[in-house]
Amino acid sequence: MTIPAKSVSLREATRVWAKIGWLSFGGPAGQIALMHRELVEQRRWISDARFLHALSYCMLLPGPEAQQLAIYIGWLMHRTRGGVIAGTLFVLPGILVIGALSWLYVTYQHLPAVTAVFFGLKATILAVVVEAVIRVGRRALKNALMLAIAISAFLALYFFKVPFPLVILGAALIGVVGLHWHPASFPKPASAAALAQSDYLIDQRIASGELTPATRSLRRSIVVIVVCGVLWASPVIVAFLLFGGASVFLQQGTFFGQAALVTFGGAYAVLAYVAQRAVETYAWLSPGEMLDGLALAETTPGPLIMVVQYVAFIAAFRHPGGLPPYVAAVIGSLLTTWVTFVPCFLWIFLGAPYVESLRSNRILSAALSSITAAVVGVILNLSVWFAVHTIFRTVSQHVAGPIRVDLPAWRSLNLAALGLSLASLIAMLRFKAGMGRTLIASSIAGAAIWAVFVRT
Repeated sequence: MTIPAKSVSLREATRVWAKIGWLSFGGPAGQIALMHRELVEQRRWISDARFLHALSYCMLLPGPEAQQLAIYIGWLMHRTRGGVIAGTLFVLPGILVIGALSWLYVTYQHLPAVTAVFFGLKATILAVVVEAVIRVGRRALKNALMLAIAISAFLALYFFKVPFPLVILGAALIGVVGLHWHPASFPKPASAAALAQSDYLIDQRIASGELTPATRSLRRSIVVIVVCGVLWASPVIVAFLLFGGASVFLQQGTFFGQAALVTFGGAYAVLAYVAQRAVETYAWLSPGEMLDGLALAETTPGPLIMVVQYVAFIAAFRHPGGLPPYVAAVIGSLLTTWVTFVPCFLWIFLGAPYVESLRSNRILSAALSSITAAVVGVILNLSVWFAVHTIFRTVSQHVAGPIRVDLPAWRSLNLAALGLSLASLIAMLRFKAGMGRTLIASSIAGAAIWAVFVRT
């Protein structure tokens, strides 16, 4: 644990956000774990309470919650500029990597070298995800009620496939009702005196008056909505004017733009919908190619929803509309990425000032505390899902009445992946190895194992 600096410049914060962007593997669970490790544990920029408070709000929003959490914390640190930088750097590495891999895919149709490297990478990400459950759970589950909420959320999601919004809504209602039933189970919002004694950077800056409350007004809200709305819609309008209403670019802009507004529950909640429409409705790619894209998105930096960039790249490559195929592919993939992620900035810049101003509201605090406990169950659900699909080669869904659960074929256990995951977990938890070094070591070891044993 390090002592936080008294201030962090925008330049220094930019370097940290760039590092987080390049290491943000493993889907939302791994990305949340990474940010907690970097910003709470190591740098002590933001306290557990504020981190979980922001995460609970982001879980209520459509879109990738990990990127929105980065925008929120960047906004807390350096307001709008900080939020824009944090959110952009969180997805930029993924845009570059997915773009390059999409180009390789349409050119060569198979990526054995990438598969070899990612074989070990996924094993390490499993260790990161397990660490996330341990770290976040230890801090969020302070009593039996919070533990019960977390367990209930996991059971509802993993075994009964309850829609994510209903799980979060149910947790919030438990918080509101539970506050009156057993108020001792819900932490009180931090007082000014507690902030003054905190050794976390953001708390210190607020207590000293250096970080003033964000402006909240109808005028500001309208400005945010108009600016983000114009930025979001402009490329789609330009695509319509340049290429016409029947172009693949307009189809992508409208389809993925609409999907960005309804993707409650994160990437896992919307991937099935995107896959079905891309394969069956638009016939942009085959089911096998869609699965290849999901595999790439799971093992590259950035949110899992980055798979839409891969889908758009292939779709525009095959329907260039008079443009050179590779040029059309780049245009389509960037347009899709733009309309997918711009709304994330809108939700944070519009809502974060109000969420922060209501931190002292006991009812809201209780609701968010319950949501935070449910989030632990959500992360555990993602962790188990990721673990099952990482260390087993064959997984199928079994149905028994209302229960629908993904179960592995035990004979398909991947001993190499299991061994790499355990080694990474021991290195990170027991020997405090850095995530970057562990990722590199595991990638090299995984590539060697894949080349010698798996490929043959």
